[in-house]
Amino acid sequence: MKFVGDPGRLRQVLTNLMGNAVKFTAHGHVSVRVVGVVQNGESADIRLTVEDTGIGIPEDKIDHVFGEFNQVEEASNRNFEGTGLGLSITRRLIEMMEGEVWVESKVGQGSCFGFRLRLPVDEPHGADAPCLPPNLTCALVVSEQSANCSILSRQLGLLGAQTTFCSNGAEALGLAVAPPDIVIVEGAVPDMPVADLAQALATSGCAAPMLVLSAEASVLMAQGLPPNVCRVLQKPVARRALFEALEAIVTDRASPTAPPEAAGPQKARLHARLDVLVAEDNKTNQLVFRKMVQHLDLDLRFADNGIEAVAAFRERRPDLVFMDISMPRMDGKEATHEIRRIEGDGPQVPIIAVTAHAMEGDREVIIAAGLTDYLTKPLRKAKILEMIDRYGATLPVADTG
Repeated sequence: MKFVGDPGRLRQVLTNLMGNAVKFTAHGHVSVRVVGVVQNGESADIRLTVEDTGIGIPEDKIDHVFGEFNQVEEASNRNFEGTGLGLSITRRLIEMMEGEVWVESKVGQGSCFGFRLRLPVDEPHGADAPCLPPNLTCALVVSEQSANCSILSRQLGLLGAQTTFCSNGAEALGLAVAPPDIVIVEGAVPDMPVADLAQALATSGCAAPMLVLSAEASVLMAQGLPPNVCRVLQKPVARRALFEALEAIVTDRASPTAPPEAAGPQKARLHARLDVLVAEDNKTNQLVFRKMVQHLDLDLRFADNGIEAVAAFRERRPDLVFMDISMPRMDGKEATHEIRRIEGDGPQVPIIAVTAHAMEGDREVIIAAGLTDYLTKPLRKAKILEMIDRYGATLPVADTG
């Protein structure tokens, strides 16, 4: 839902509370929770809390922390510096917005700062309701962080999914005996790499797709992951992004790999194993491309730059080339020019440009450089399959007798 308020001041309050929590939390976690209750469709009581597992505040000092230039003078607090103005400003801002601010804390266990406001509603209740993926009733979550498990439990509960939690890979393999609809890995797995867990689950007969939530998503993807890892999301993950990923995973598995009208020619050509060369210098993009076409029967080769692409062409002529335009050492246009020179007057292999440039006139420049067609980044599965079907289906199929 959307509300009417002062975003600048609310951002300042949240920054103060989160900064204070992070400052005094050396181990554990800091979590932010927002809940609201709509009143008669016109306003809502909004409650926001910032909880940490830091050093905590003595009970007789709690009221003291909201005073100007005040800080709790304790031995455990002397390693942390600051003026003590942040919480005082926070209280004044919330009170000016006719709200209430509070704190609960225990020494050595952490603190929970929160505030409550009533804000007018800017759109109808239910406008931000989650999409409910079909066939998602049971989820297995692997995470060693109890706070993150709690958050995921509530989020998956909104989808009507029953959730089973475990803290490591060994437990996950034991629980996967009754296969879930999806496996969600939250963070690093303490006893094995994510790729090893995915492979072990697949080997054990668990066919459930895997969704990985990682603070190092790009690094993880660049390392290469088994096919049952369907999505890797960068933490922190917004609730809407999580729901969209779940819906996409479940929908992809429930849908046929190709629309009926395209299945005929694509199946006929790919039965002869289309040889596809992909020139792309970004390892992550290589991994994404591989996953998008993993269900097709292809001979898939990769080149890291234009020089390697030309060498791969000389070694074995491909049926189709996807050519990144911007690459080191030799770019896509230069590589295409060299390939066309090698082909001479003979038949030309279809070369599909893959580029981040999508300005008016770019297509004409790319086609003039000798390329057959082009796609714009970011890569889209439907467009890649369309190109493979369009240009792969026009190639002659070897006579098998």
